[in-house]
Amino acid sequence: MMEHEFKLSGRVLYLSCSLDAVRRQLAGENLTLEECLPLRDDVSTDEISPTNICIFYDDRLAHYAHIGFKVEGEKPIAIDALRDGRFEVIVAGKRYGKGSSRETSPISELYAGVRLVVAENFERIYRQNCDNIGLLTTTDFSILDKITAGESVSIDEFLVGRDAMTQDVVRAGGLLRYSQSHLPRIRGKHVSDVEAGRPLSLVEKIIARRKLVPATEVAPGEGMFINTDWRFSHDAFTGMCAHIIETTFGPDMPLERPEEVVAFQDHFLLAEESFPQIRDKTIPVVKELHAAHWAFAKKYGAHAYGQLPDERGGDGICHPIMTEKHALPGQVIVGTDSHTPHSGALGCLAFGAGATDIANSYVTGLIRFRMPEVIRIELTGRLRPGVLARDVVQFLLQTEPVRQGKTIAAVFEYGGPAVKAMGMDDRATLTNLVAELGGLTGIIEPDE
Repeated sequence: MMEHEFKLSGRVLYLSCSLDAVRRQLAGENLTLEECLPLRDDVSTDEISPTNICIFYDDRLAHYAHIGFKVEGEKPIAIDALRDGRFEVIVAGKRYGKGSSRETSPISELYAGVRLVVAENFERIYRQNCDNIGLLTTTDFSILDKITAGESVSIDEFLVGRDAMTQDVVRAGGLLRYSQSHLPRIRGKHVSDVEAGRPLSLVEKIIARRKLVPATEVAPGEGMFINTDWRFSHDAFTGMCAHIIETTFGPDMPLERPEEVVAFQDHFLLAEESFPQIRDKTIPVVKELHAAHWAFAKKYGAHAYGQLPDERGGDGICHPIMTEKHALPGQVIVGTDSHTPHSGALGCLAFGAGATDIANSYVTGLIRFRMPEVIRIELTGRLRPGVLARDVVQFLLQTEPVRQGKTIAAVFEYGGPAVKAMGMDDRATLTNLVAELGGLTGIIEPDE
């Protein structure tokens, strides 16, 4: 269980837009929020844990927290800087944790000694990953005054505005503890008839058919567990998922519907040709990841994709393969990749999640989920020659709601004549890149 009272003895690191302010804090000065304004927006998971450290999933991650953080074109945070600086709170601006769904980011912060992240708003997957592992988050900057004054803060203050289920998960100390004590063990897939007194969007219909916990109707922003179809992890996280399952549930815990579990060896497939991996001498650790990938598939009977026999390539990339070979309209697809919404091009509810969420879904068949808002993007007319689906997303990135973080965790439902005229590759581009828009997923009504 999470402690009821929260008190810090460590320091606060303000991720400022000023290189000088960041360096002064790393050198040992304790600055105020005002001295560090403006704060950096859009701190990505690739800055918190760059790709080349995603080969680790144990306490080694503590060394590398935030080594990719950029300010004024430089990377001032060195290896072990967070841990050696005794920073327990990180403070940043808008859309903190955007980008890849990698759970290595909050885990590296937690292992480095960080206990709380304060930001104006958070990217959905990053914050849910924090909830799952017991790293506190808040958008309430007033808490900083109490913390820096040495006062205790009730855990309830970090739960204001969070849905009831998330509050229970945080109080339990994380998702797996919550799952063990609260979730019923459900075998098989359950699909309910849709009964509603109002018209529903496609996403709302899928959710209504698959929601299991709670049994009552939920409003936007409230939490639930829904029954999944396909669940997948790629080589950066399959080993972590297996480790989570075996340490939490025991080595003999069976997976729920293993025939709908997929493991991909794709992210580090060409590691031996990668300059950063060769330079950093991480090839042996990558080989550990790939061994864990194949061991997981063999032990649990999961589908496995990986290196081709000639060792010059692989079967393909996880999210296109899911769309091409497995996903069907109306299904629920979840994976450890922020571009899992690729399958939304088929009319699936498809979204990325962290390793803890996916490991839990492997065992229970359920995924934790918040009722989303649905934003309708109607593309009227026709795209001019040379204008592609990616250009549509680039336009949306410039709109004020996206820039202000108001579309975080929303579903982008694409429709209109221009979408109907698109082929599957362009449709998949629209849904895939919802990750860059900060949304939960994208979806397109299936047609011929």
